[in-house]
Amino acid sequence: MAQQRVLIVDDEEGVRTSLGLILEDEGYAVRTAGEADRALELVSAGTFDVILCDVRMPGRDGLDLLPDLVRLQPQATVLMMSAFGEVEQALEAVRRGAYDFLSKPFQAEELLLVIRKAEERERLARENARLRHEIRDGRGARTLVAASEPMKQICELVERAAEYKTTVLVTGQSGVGKEVVARTIHELSGRAAGPFIAVNCGAIPETLMESELFGHARGAFTGADVEKRGLFREADGGTLFLDEVGELPKAVQVKLLRVLQEEEVRPVGEPKAVSVDVRILAATARDLQAEVASGRFRDDLFYRLDVMRIHLPPLRDRAEDLPVLADQILQGLCRRIGKQVGPLSDVVLAALQTYDWPGNVRELENTLERALILAPPTGIEPEHLPFTARAAHAASEASGVSASRPAGDEDLSIKRGTRALEERLIRLALESTGGNRTRAARILEISPRALQYKIKEYAVEPLNPLPPAADTD
Repeated sequence: MAQQRVLIVDDEEGVRTSLGLILEDEGYAVRTAGEADRALELVSAGTFDVILCDVRMPGRDGLDLLPDLVRLQPQATVLMMSAFGEVEQALEAVRRGAYDFLSKPFQAEELLLVIRKAEERERLARENARLRHEIRDGRGARTLVAASEPMKQICELVERAAEYKTTVLVTGQSGVGKEVVARTIHELSGRAAGPFIAVNCGAIPETLMESELFGHARGAFTGADVEKRGLFREADGGTLFLDEVGELPKAVQVKLLRVLQEEEVRPVGEPKAVSVDVRILAATARDLQAEVASGRFRDDLFYRLDVMRIHLPPLRDRAEDLPVLADQILQGLCRRIGKQVGPLSDVVLAALQTYDWPGNVRELENTLERALILAPPTGIEPEHLPFTARAAHAASEASGVSASRPAGDEDLSIKRGTRALEERLIRLALESTGGNRTRAARILEISPRALQYKIKEYAVEPLNPLPPAADTD
């Protein structure tokens, strides 16, 4: 995914510097402006995904500048900042086109959460637009592929689960398609006309989790200048998908259990509970039974979520699905990117089926997108797949022999060689960044969550990260 570009507009140099360091450490490309005229120069010359703009500035203030920012960068998420925090300013900023309003001083995690929520909302808006376009054209979104016997059985479970409001726990490794299962259940259910809201429980800071899920009253805590409905009420009449539910802190687990039992939520700071009609689907890559045994996850909540379990096997264990799945993904990528290529050849399909896919379907999507960009109109060739050349090199390094020297079958194992190279690259990336996992993930061109998974898989010893100021990427 392309690096997100952020513009910071604030007359205080210290604010611009500190916000810039926070956002750069999280992988954003940052530009700054100290006054309105410079901001207009930048937005006229380039494209930004997020614009952070102070309200009170000498000369032309932020509220006056806001309409021009929205006009020149209609795709950007504009966040207004003020040390004064008047509700009237917040409402006026939103009326003029701002996405949200932040009262100074605010915590770094609060800023990052607002930006990530805006990114997710924009992603969902694009996805909804794409789905509506595909429906008009008679093309469906990516659905469950069931060529293998295990997936055929899963599709049967999905169809049965869709008929009832019961909770479903979807398990499986990261990237296997748990959200696809959840969306399919929702779309096949009587709630299909209602909202489907997905939330990654591991992406929300613990201090904000309760407010995000259940909402809060105005004035419930410092910074709560306006009422927040919360995701449960946003999903009323539809489905709430709790991805990575095993990441929920214990205090929130108690409140979630009550919501499941009573079908009502109590926003933070509100004396009364509010009834909600929400179907809960949950997913996790963790072994929740082991988490229960260790005391990290409540057993009563586990049994309440685990009414019906659907376990998705890793992609390497359902090779029969891969040709159909790869073709479906490739067709979707061709429509999204606007490039057409020939169908996947038998040679390419054989290479795809040979690979181990540690990142599962998500890795397959990324691999095909890269190959599509590199391929000529005639079609994707094996050399466009990143793991083919890497695997040969890794097998040579792992076995300690050159490609020209004879070696035994074990020395030339593509699977073992690929894993050896992957572990080596992870260690090198972490060493080169001083243990900074965000930067290491960017170097490796994988998500921070995928890197965390692989660190655990390969038992890579943690390093002490460098301070943010040392990040000069």
